[in-house]
Amino acid sequence: MDDQAGMELVRAHWQDLLPGIDAGAVLEPLGTDHAAILARDEPVLLVTFEDAATLGGARADGAPLAATLTEAAGWSRLTLVARERTWFRDPDVYAYFDQLVDEGFFDEFDRVVFYGTGMCGYAAAAFSVAAPGATVIVLNPQATLTPEIAGWDDRFRTDRRRDFTTRYGYAPAMAEAAAQVFVIHDPTAPENAMHAALFSAANVTRVRAPRTGHAIETQLMDMGVLPELIDAAGEGQLSALVFHRLFRARRRHMPYLRSLLAQLQTDGQIWRAALVCRHAVRERSSPRFRRRLEKLEQQLAATGRSLPPDPQA
Repeated sequence: MDDQAGMELVRAHWQDLLPGIDAGAVLEPLGTDHAAILARDEPVLLVTFEDAATLGGARADGAPLAATLTEAAGWSRLTLVARERTWFRDPDVYAYFDQLVDEGFFDEFDRVVFYGTGMCGYAAAAFSVAAPGATVIVLNPQATLTPEIAGWDDRFRTDRRRDFTTRYGYAPAMAEAAAQVFVIHDPTAPENAMHAALFSAANVTRVRAPRTGHAIETQLMDMGVLPELIDAAGEGQLSALVFHRLFRARRRHMPYLRSLLAQLQTDGQIWRAALVCRHAVRERSSPRFRRRLEKLEQQLAATGRSLPPDPQA
């Protein structure tokens, strides 16, 4: 089999793996483990990193998240996809970004935004060095898995065999070329907070998003926060204040409220737990929270306490 036939087989494999690519996008395999999907449009570019297993999570049609986040604004988008948990540590990926730099690709856009979460957040920060002056938004990113630096993170022990010391390796150092880096993390997971702390350059803004957990991307999407963050970054308006204003949506987000309630009950804070239940009943008419509220009020009554009148009733 010649090289051309082999490449066509690889391309067919990726097209089967990624059925949600729209007609205006160009798929370029980067070896067998990675691919790039490029769609050119407006002079703002969103660069995202995704893994193939969860690529279609944002939309039922399996389209890349970048398409979901940019379809209203009509931005250009570049998605790097990993077939497995590779951390994008692959010479074919390095060569692709080298080629983009040599061609002056990123210079064609008025503004460039890099985005990713977890492993893909690591990659977004690491490869942002290819577009100096970009804005980087990463959720619960890892800085590196090199044991000498992050040996305390036991979540990815089998992935430490990959070399994080060569090109595009240490994400915090690579992201120093960006105009702004927003590291949004859930501090209730110590590993997340420790990785976030390694991003310490002057261009970094660390933002806490407690109780969003491993599924932080899904939670921020469900709250409607993530699309607004991307829009603000594309307009050059993103700040910690903008995030905190948007994150107020958690007050009506049931997974967040359930997590908060569980923690308060674990800590024995019955009075505060009852306030959370009352808030959820008022905001979302939740039968589950209503039943829990009744039990908590009974517990309070047994100790001679009660909730104050609801000021919003």
